[in-house]
Amino acid sequence: MTTAISDAPDSTGLQVTPAVHVSKPKQRHRPHTFGEWFLLFLAVLLALIVMFPLIMLVLNAFKSPQDYATSGPLDFPKEFYTKGIIDFWNEKDFPRALWNSFFISGMVAILAVIVSVLNAFALGIGRVKGRTWLTLLFLMANLLPQEMLVYPLFTMFDKLHLLSNSWSVILTFTVIQGAFGTYLLASLYSTFPREILDAAAIDGASRWRIMRSVVVPISRPTISVLMTFFFIWTWNEFLLPLSFLNREESLTVPLVLQQLSGERQTDVTTLIGATLISVIPTIVFFLIFQRTLTRGITAGAVK
Repeated sequence: MTTAISDAPDSTGLQVTPAVHVSKPKQRHRPHTFGEWFLLFLAVLLALIVMFPLIMLVLNAFKSPQDYATSGPLDFPKEFYTKGIIDFWNEKDFPRALWNSFFISGMVAILAVIVSVLNAFALGIGRVKGRTWLTLLFLMANLLPQEMLVYPLFTMFDKLHLLSNSWSVILTFTVIQGAFGTYLLASLYSTFPREILDAAAIDGASRWRIMRSVVVPISRPTISVLMTFFFIWTWNEFLLPLSFLNREESLTVPLVLQQLSGERQTDVTTLIGATLISVIPTIVFFLIFQRTLTRGITAGAVK
């Protein structure tokens, strides 16, 4: 650190205030330890393992059937073959299936979050009687296998004339995803600071106002994480949509992909290409909400 002081008068005869110049010390970067390099290596290795299926899709989606039959799965395509993807896009009306999946997944994500917040507010903050057993009941609802739900739900939707209707899938997964969201948010709201709630009540806020203006904004990161997961989980569902959606105009993306797997013959390259373009929307959705997802996961780490 260097200091320069000047007491000499200036041209007007006035005394000049001493000037002090402080030079900042140079920041020295600490060398990385062996443990840090090892963790970095493990992170890169795990990223490659996670990305390996997507890399396989990209390598084989643009191969011709002859190229796929003669080359290995890790070989680069000899030519840029797109006929399989174009035929699938046009013959299977993929844009319509894409819209069906977006509509169903989006509606389930929104409605399931609303149901979860309302139920969790009653259980975690409203302090209803038997809230512990009710929370466990919501947890048990997530442990039921979907195979048990096919027949009773199929019969119910058949009587309601909702088969081959997107709302049959929306209502089903709103309840299923809402049960998980209720269990998670109820555990969070049970630890909500009472001082904040009491201060809002003293100011004259009603229960609805407290939930809308206090509880929801504070828990918004967690709600955003739930909405993201609900969308992706519903997008990938297969069994229940297969049971309820029987018409061509109501099929979702996984159901359209299932049609490419024939009983005796399967166009492997078309199936791989169709799988690639079907996962692109979920990747884009995840990238868009990545920052929100990260904030929600790390929200509880900082008090």
